[in-house]
Amino acid sequence: MVQERTLPEFPTALASITREEGLVVYEDMILGRFFEDKCAEMYYRGKMFGFVHLYNGQEAVSSGVIKAMRSDDYVCSTYRDHVHALSAGVPARNVMAELFGKATGCSKGRGGSMHLFSAEHNLLGGFAFVAEGIPVATGAAFQTKYRREALGDETADQVTACFFGDGAANNGQFFECLNMAALWKLPILFVVENNKWAIGMAHERATSQPEIYKKASVFGMPGFEVDGMDVLAVRSIAQEAVARARAGEGPTLIEALTYRFRGHSLADPDEMRSKAEKEVWFSRDPIKKFAAYLTEQNLVQHDELLDIERRIQSVIDDAVQFAQSSAEPDPSELYRYIFAED
Repeated sequence: MVQERTLPEFPTALASITREEGLVVYEDMILGRFFEDKCAEMYYRGKMFGFVHLYNGQEAVSSGVIKAMRSDDYVCSTYRDHVHALSAGVPARNVMAELFGKATGCSKGRGGSMHLFSAEHNLLGGFAFVAEGIPVATGAAFQTKYRREALGDETADQVTACFFGDGAANNGQFFECLNMAALWKLPILFVVENNKWAIGMAHERATSQPEIYKKASVFGMPGFEVDGMDVLAVRSIAQEAVARARAGEGPTLIEALTYRFRGHSLADPDEMRSKAEKEVWFSRDPIKKFAAYLTEQNLVQHDELLDIERRIQSVIDDAVQFAQSSAEPDPSELYRYIFAED
């Protein structure tokens, strides 16, 4: 019988945040939530096709990590990649157009929901196969270190954030890449978004050690467990890890305990998870929690948050209009972008 991992009672994050930083983070979280809600609407209306995996409930992880980084740092995602792309700065228009399969999409309409990519924003890609992005992210971190130490490029101090789920932590690539990153002290954050379920498999039933962050100790790297529903807690840990990586002190494994509010994908009836389990996590909505913090600390007024929500809704509506009015990829370019172009 597998012992289920109980949810720790995390203390309220003591990390401080300025008014300006708080507004940026809140806007980013709202952008992610509203974007995903619109994706669900478009999918069920038959406007969006294929597999679509939404991020609702996990916004504190994306915003907490990526907004603690620089715009020239690297982000590597999974098949649940829409919000990571938005946090990395890819315009909502181009992400939505990609989901509609349009030529104006960030992957030129060739990637769809699971394969978002943007060289301009250092988004290394979304990857459909479990753990597929981990070696890609490790390679990105290696090239940064190589440019700096072997080629003498003093500007090469970028950090890579590699996101993946709890299911990926049982994959061989996870262990191989942690070993390499620790051995070479690569500037990378391995961010496990542990939402308790790998499709329909409960995390505790799939691993001999449910506490993923403890696996970092085997490789001599720091490992941390953090409340993935608290953006301030995630941000605080991320800031420390980014600073260490940029200073040449190597990688960090961060396990963010979070929860997806919808099924595995929009085609999933979500019957595997109990109503009681869902209700516990729904009550810990990271956006509501952060909004309460901002107002209780007198950093913002409630009306300011409503203004952000109204503005973001207009951004989402514009993204849909842009996607619907954009052109389909030209059939004559079917074989373009397969190989590097001069």
